[in-house]
Amino acid sequence: MGVVLRNLQKVVSLRRARLRKDIDTLRHILGVHKFDMGIICVDNRRIQQINNMYRKKNVPTDVLSFPFYEDLRPGKLPCPIHRDELNLGDIFLGVEFVMKQCQEDSLDLHGALTITMAHGICHLLGYRHETEEEWTEMLQREEYILSEYNRLTGSHLQPLMKRCTQDR
Repeated sequence: MGVVLRNLQKVVSLRRARLRKDIDTLRHILGVHKFDMGIICVDNRRIQQINNMYRKKNVPTDVLSFPFYEDLRPGKLPCPIHRDELNLGDIFLGVEFVMKQCQEDSLDLHGALTITMAHGICHLLGYRHETEEEWTEMLQREEYILSEYNRLTGSHLQPLMKRCTQDR
């Protein structure tokens, strides 16, 4: 199956082919191309509902990740036994929220979405940022992922550091 990419919002015009290509590149870098994952693009209203329901934060956000392997240690890949365990989980991408950040900071939307997806995939792979130590570990992993992405694509993406401090 690979990646299921759903666009459930109409606020932001998306180039889904480019988004899918970026997701495939990130999966290749992380060595998780054999795992399935869902990427669901939503507007502020929907991501705020999900954020409130699962995190008790009644505000929109850029990304929410729901890992299939909830107790995965950062840096470790899952060891599935059965085909139906070849699943990393789902990522809800708040594209309207990301677009507004891009407008405020004069950033490229698709670059910011790629950075945000890298962050979300890190969460699927067990990375957290509840403590300073976890934040540093996750930031280092994102920097590595994006440096590899940049090397492969000729881009110049960097982690969005203010997001991690907002989420904690």
